[in-house]
Amino acid sequence: MSAIWKQYGTTIEILNARSINTMAEVLDIQFTEIGDNYLKATMPVDSRTHQPYGLLHGGASAALAETVGSVASSLCIDIEKQICVGIEINCNHIRGTRQGMVVATAEPLHIGATTHVWDIKIHDEKQRLICASRLTVAILKKPV
Repeated sequence: MSAIWKQYGTTIEILNARSINTMAEVLDIQFTEIGDNYLKATMPVDSRTHQPYGLLHGGASAALAETVGSVASSLCIDIEKQICVGIEINCNHIRGTRQGMVVATAEPLHIGATTHVWDIKIHDEKQRLICASRLTVAILKKPV
């Protein structure tokens, strides 16, 4: 598959700088890799992302999935004329984890003129599937 990105020249450093003063910064979500048709980000499993039993909180997984999918959509649009916003996300929590780092990989299922649909898989450091998510993003005209 050829590259899907319209924001050529975007670097990991640029994506991570855009996370300042956002939930991604609070959860220490870091973008790590841009491929021809995927985007990867990591998030630590620690006190910021735990639920009361000491496991990775499902909401933290959802925040990671929505972050990597939404940012991937932003790389597929004309940022001078458009914005993108998440309109639906689902997450199947497959396995719990208590520590370490998780990695989310977003790949497109559909890149259309008005919607994007992303398949996002979150794995632990042993490559075990933690969460399978699907994110739908609306593509809107940029407010004037």
